[in-house]
Amino acid sequence: MKPFTPILLGSDINVYGMARSFHEAYGIKVQAWGASTLAPTRYSNIVDIEVHPGFTEDPAFIEVMREKIKEYQDHPEPVILISCGDGYSELLAKHKAELEKAFIVPYINYDLLEKLISKEGFYEVCEEYDLPYPKTHIITMKDYRDGSYENVPFPFPVALKPEDPVSWLDVQFEGRKKAFVIKDFAEFKDIVGKIYTNGYKEDLILQDFIPGDDSNMRVLNAYVDKNHKVKMMCLGHPLLEDPDPIAIGNYMVIAPDYDEQLYQTVQAFLEKIHYTGMANFDIKYDRRDGIYKFFEINLRQGRSSFYVTLNGYNLAKWYIDDYVEDSLKDRATVYGNKDRAGHMLWLGVPRKLFEEYAVPSPAKDEAMELLKEGKYGTTVFYDKDRNFKRWLLMKHMYHNYFKDYQTYFKVNKEQYFSQNK
Repeated sequence: MKPFTPILLGSDINVYGMARSFHEAYGIKVQAWGASTLAPTRYSNIVDIEVHPGFTEDPAFIEVMREKIKEYQDHPEPVILISCGDGYSELLAKHKAELEKAFIVPYINYDLLEKLISKEGFYEVCEEYDLPYPKTHIITMKDYRDGSYENVPFPFPVALKPEDPVSWLDVQFEGRKKAFVIKDFAEFKDIVGKIYTNGYKEDLILQDFIPGDDSNMRVLNAYVDKNHKVKMMCLGHPLLEDPDPIAIGNYMVIAPDYDEQLYQTVQAFLEKIHYTGMANFDIKYDRRDGIYKFFEINLRQGRSSFYVTLNGYNLAKWYIDDYVEDSLKDRATVYGNKDRAGHMLWLGVPRKLFEEYAVPSPAKDEAMELLKEGKYGTTVFYDKDRNFKRWLLMKHMYHNYFKDYQTYFKVNKEQYFSQNK
């Protein structure tokens, strides 16, 4: 094996999942550069966090990276940068030409990124390449001011989310959520009013609400090599999501899944747009027409994507086989999870919460069988990275989810599962 140096960007659970993937595959401790140290990577023996205040955006990001270019431009082995967040993916694409003086930057060009990272832009690309997505209506600040936003083209409940998640971070008001499911017109007017009178200036995405509980969701991770060929796809079946308003929609339990037609659809799309790197799709099955609808593409592995490594398709190896070993070129595409014998259930919460809150379904029954067989795992509890401080912090982090589900599940999730049947 050729020597290499991976650098992860961030310090959250996504970073820990990638660090663990590298440790499992190669037995190495990795570096991560971020703006702070978050709980999932604290007290770890497999990842070192180097903190740079303000690193999540320019000018701090590129100022730090210019110093890193000087430090690494004569490095004896390839150094590969791996984003673990949307903001870092955007910054890597934006500065790709400059960063490539010292680093491998396995990301798409900035023009394509600008289209895909915007929800409006992504849906335009979906339209061009026949990728199904929910019926969508754009609301602008101008629409709010002239009152035309009140012409809602879909029956309630409807889904509403900010087009620009970055500026959304600075918007605060009572009832603020990462995304909204709105039950009637009065609530719709109230929420849109609060959004535009509390500092948000960008567009809003209004969508036809696809009915059904969390078990109708799918998540798909794909790796596309430097020649724009899909080399791996791994489908996951989320069975439970986070109900906390600031994290609503984050997957908390994922079972492995297989769908040949969905794999073919995604492979054709990624190769047609000449994608490169890891991609993560959020998808929901619409039982009204029997079609999977694509909500968004994340231009990196997802925060819960350790389910891919857990099921035998180590996330780290794709980058290294592609850019260091150059061994993917003639390798056949891997379509993950076809053999149930290798299935592993990924848990991001204590199993008791899954058992209590996941809606009864055949998929839940299968997941319960995996639990009984001991075929399950987590991202953060790793036998080869154990010390008392870390174990205590991770236990505390998991324990906090009990309060979150007791407080938020009924109001933010359960009430919508039976609507719009």
